Amino acid sequence: MDVALERALAPLDRLQALYDFEPPREKGLNTVETCEGVLAGTVKGFVALGGNFLRAVPDIARIEAAWPSLDLTVQVATKLNRSHLINGRTAYLLPCLSRIERDAQASGDQTVSTEDSTSCIHASFGDHEPASDNLRSEPAIVAGIAQATLPANRKVDWAGWAGDYAKVRDAIEATYPQFFTGYNARFHQPGGFYRGNKARERDFSEAPGGKASFVTPAALSAVGFRDAPGVYRLMTLRSNDQFNTTIYGYHDRLRGLSGSREILLINPAEMEKLGLEAGDVVALESAAADGIHRRKEGFVVTPFDLPDGCLGGYYPECNVLAPVSHFAEESKTPAVKSLPVRIDIQRRLAAE
Repeated sequence: MDVALERALAPLDRLQALYDFEPPREKGLNTVETCEGVLAGTVKGFVALGGNFLRAVPDIARIEAAWPSLDLTVQVATKLNRSHLINGRTAYLLPCLSRIERDAQASGDQTVSTEDSTSCIHASFGDHEPASDNLRSEPAIVAGIAQATLPANRKVDWAGWAGDYAKVRDAIEATYPQFFTGYNARFHQPGGFYRGNKARERDFSEAPGGKASFVTPAALSAVGFRDAPGVYRLMTLRSNDQFNTTIYGYHDRLRGLSGSREILLINPAEMEKLGLEAGDVVALESAAADGIHRRKEGFVVTPFDLPDGCLGGYYPECNVLAPVSHFAEESKTPAVKSLPVRIDIQRRLAAE
């Protein structure tokens, strides 16, 4: 791994000095690489701290079909979701305290930190009684697994960290003093504290030459596939009443839509070309060039102001149409904002 990139991701030398161990230097797997490994059989185990991986990934049907071949799956979670219903050969579902529940540990009721979208870090504590006396906190679960599997290390106080989260914040401060000096005092102040964002502050002092770099694109199109007759660009969207894969309701006030998420947004001019009317039901098929059949049925045609050649549908419902191989070149983020699809007209909804 490039030394500069390594330092940007984690101060490995500092971690080595603080905790007297040799941190791994090789790159881990991102989402796309994990999915590729599951399909290829090279990924053998999966441990998740929260999340709903099997609803968030591309190629949902293929990944779900391959998932039971994993040797081990472990899910640490506050609420049940789709990912907990599909498991490896050996599976553990470990329920844990949620952030709104009172977290009583050895040093007393605990406070955790959260970071908002403006890079401000706040204190957060639960005031609801736990759903069960048997629930453990996420730090206690992680520390317990570590204590059971790793050799003892006098510099790593798993039990102390699980019993007092202030000690965890002290450790974070020791590791990243440039961001977290005075962590335990500062995150309690009204509004929290601003961690810093160099791009927002236009601070490019650490960039080559101390200036921002602009790159000439290799092509005018960034969608990753060529235009072809009948091929549309499907962008996946979120409604205002969802958080990641969690859907709270069916009223999308951002777009004035309600009642269903099984809809296909398309502009009226494109509808006219295809002979479609509002309320028609269509299916979408992937037009990816990998030869794999991907199809989702039951979309209700809904007129919407979109560019020609573009369609809109909800995430994660449309992830079944997203190939694992369709991703951003450098970040390898799944490119679910522009999926190649074809429309299959099925029936008139009003005729049923």
